[in-house]
Amino acid sequence: MRKDRHKGPQGPSQRQLRAGELVRHALVEILREEELADPALEGVSVTITEARMSPDLRHATVYVEPLGGAHAEEVTAGLNRVAKFVRGRLGHAIAMKFTPDLRFVHDETFGAAAAMDRLFDDPKVRADLERHDDTDGA
Repeated sequence: MRKDRHKGPQGPSQRQLRAGELVRHALVEILREEELADPALEGVSVTITEARMSPDLRHATVYVEPLGGAHAEEVTAGLNRVAKFVRGRLGHAIAMKFTPDLRFVHDETFGAAAAMDRLFDDPKVRADLERHDDTDGA
C-alpha cells in the first residue's frame, strides 16, 4: 500500500520556476520592443516582477507594476486586453511545447513594502526599535 506523501500545500516545482523565469524574461523583451495598441499603455513603462506558471505550464499569471505605481489598474486592464497579441509574440520568443495563456495582475508587494517603510519611519516605532536594540547589546 502506497503512503500519501502529500502533507499540505507545496510550492512550485523547479520546472515551473524555470519556465516562469523564461516567460518573464521573454515578456520583458516583448514589452520593451513592441508598440502595444492600447491607450492605457501609451508611454507607460511596466516592470514584470514575476511569472507564475500552472503545473501543466499552460497558464501564466504575470505580476506587473507600472513605473511609479500610477494608474496600476488601468495599465493591468490594458495588458489583459492585449494579452493575445503578446502571447503570439511570446510563442516566437520561447521554446516550449505550449505557449501559456497570460493573465496580468497588479503586484501589490511594492505598496506593502512602502507601507512597511512608512511604519518603520514612524518616530514611536523607531524609538521602540532603538530601545529594543539597546537591551540586546547589554
